[in-house]
Amino acid sequence: MTATFETVPTAGKPSPVEPLPHQILAVLGQHRMATTNQLHELLRPGVAHQTLSAPLNKLRRDGLVDYTVLPRSNRSRAWYLTSDGARLTRDFPALRGRPPYPISSATAASLKTPHTLTVLRSHLAFVADARRRGDEHGPLDWTPEVAHPLSDGERIIADAVMHYTLIGDDERTKLRAFVEVDRTTMGSERLASKLIEYARLWSYEPQLIGRPRSRQPAAAGPVWLRWYPVFPRVLFVLTGASRYVLGNRINDLKAMVAEHPLVGALARQMPMGAAVLEDLEERGATDDVWVPLAGGEPRPWTEV
Repeated sequence: MTATFETVPTAGKPSPVEPLPHQILAVLGQHRMATTNQLHELLRPGVAHQTLSAPLNKLRRDGLVDYTVLPRSNRSRAWYLTSDGARLTRDFPALRGRPPYPISSATAASLKTPHTLTVLRSHLAFVADARRRGDEHGPLDWTPEVAHPLSDGERIIADAVMHYTLIGDDERTKLRAFVEVDRTTMGSERLASKLIEYARLWSYEPQLIGRPRSRQPAAAGPVWLRWYPVFPRVLFVLTGASRYVLGNRINDLKAMVAEHPLVGALARQMPMGAAVLEDLEERGATDDVWVPLAGGEPRPWTEV
């Protein structure tokens, strides 16, 4: 018998599990967009696809979600929140502090689908691997489009921030990663320059206006300490080109680590790796598919 992850409340006691329509809204609020198949894999793997059809169609009739039909996909649908859906979900506990980005039309949705769905596809590779291993990494442990401030009023926007808990025999190890998903739509040098932005975030300590550095509070520290106890590792997931092209792009990332002083300093302190998305899907995210950007043989992302 396949578990459906629903529970039946006992008399007088509410179920601790959110109903499926609520979970669908939360996932779309977190990830911005998802295909029917992706929602199925995130929320109800192993059960009939029809399990999601009724709640999705009901949410659409209620005006909370809508969809765009993907091109060349046998009419596959990519679902997203409407403005009403975004307003409803902004007070969900899991989404508090998550800026809503409602999509106003199917045309607007179609412009976002390639990158948004590829980022979610990357997340699904980690979700499937975590289920297989017995680790903790669920639908809301991956937050796309996370912005952090840099100096001079600039900011860096990570494609995603991942939270992942390794489950061992006697311990739980919490890991975090900035994830960049490259579809080979930008130049290789521009991709590699993203490493400079992460190095700047790692080293950036905001200064109080009008106060000399020598008199800044000792507890201020790097800006990233506002969100993370340890600076997250940096992972690049590549797809959309031949193995030869993707290999060259990974080599360019490694060259940036070797040649840029600040990036090199970060790489000596924090793990950095790159992998091909198709390898994550076929072999598993914790297989030896990650190339350490500081050098070395391919290994699991947990060991780069």
